[in-house]
Parts: sequence; structure tokens; C-alpha cells
Amino acid sequence: MPKNGMEPVRRQALINAAIVAIGERGSLDVTMSEIAGRAGVSPALAHHYFGGKEDLLFATMRHILAELGRDLRSAVEGLAGSARLRAIIGVNFSSKQFRPEIIAAWLAFYVEAQRSVRLRRLLRVYARRLHSNLVFALKPLLSATEAERTAEGIAALVDGLYIRRALKDGPPDAASAIALVEDYLKLKLEGSGNA
Repeated sequence: MPKNGMEPVRRQALINAAIVAIGERGSLDVTMSEIAGRAGVSPALAHHYFGGKEDLLFATMRHILAELGRDLRSAVEGLAGSARLRAIIGVNFSSKQFRPEIIAAWLAFYVEAQRSVRLRRLLRVYARRLHSNLVFALKPLLSATEAERTAEGIAALVDGLYIRRALKDGPPDAASAIALVEDYLKLKLEGSGNA
């Protein structure tokens, strides 16, 4: 018989175990049994809480996105323009986000979103939020058209750097990733006379 109040704790343990398992494998080639074992619960309980692996991946990505959203709101509070942009870029490559297991989860998320309508929808929500945050910070610095294009470029660099990082050995280099995105931003702002 499950203990009262344990469901949120066990659900979070399963999400954390999924992140670690996906990170170690670098793919979704993990079973619910493996994840359950890492979380210290039975496979039956894992299936009870999440149904199947796709449901667990969905919950895992929602968790990662919720953490990213909280960190972003905190980082940009009271900032505008270039400072806000740098905060957005920094959060995406923070030590909490830009670590091997989270990078692997993102890569698995992108791949699985090609087959899953629910995951594709979640990915679109993330992309729209990132774009909206970037455009909001860019509009005081660039024309509306250039703000849209620059936001698209920054988002593509962020996504691309996560994918490239997933394909490399060794620890992620957040400083290098941030510098690359900020170089692009600087070029765009200099081109408009707003550097």
C-alpha cells in the first residue's frame, strides 16, 4: 500500500532517474525498469505514475522546461535590452541546464518530438517562449524585422550548440557557448549601430 504524500516524491525521483539514465546512455535506449531501479521504486509503480516511457519523457521535459522558466524569470527580473539578452543567453548555458544529462535529455526530446504530437507541442511552446523573450529584449535595440531575425538566429545557435555538445566527449564548455552566441549578438547590434 503506497504511503500518503509519497507520490510527488516518487514522481520526482523517477524524473531525476530518467534524466540520469538518458544522460548516461545519450539516448532513449533505457527501459522503465532501469529508470525505476535508479529511482528506488518498482517498475509497476513507475508505470502506475507515468503509464509508459513516452509519458515519463513528457513529464521529464516539462520538469526541465519549468526549471528553465523559473531560472529565466529570476535572471531577467528588472533587466532590459542587452543586459536582458545576456541573462537569457546565460540561463540557457547555466551549470544547471548545460550539463551532460540535461543535454542528452534535450537531444532525446528533439528526436522523439518527430514522432509524438504531445512532445512536438511541448517543443513548440518552448520555442515560442524563447523567441518571445528574445524579441522583447531586442525590440528596443533593433527594428521589429531585425529583432525577429536576430531572435531566430540566437535561438538557432542555442539549439545548435546543445546538439553539437551532445555529440562531443568531455564536459560542456558553457563559457565558449555563451561567447559564441554573444559574438553573434554583438555583430547584429553593431550592424544596426546599437552596439
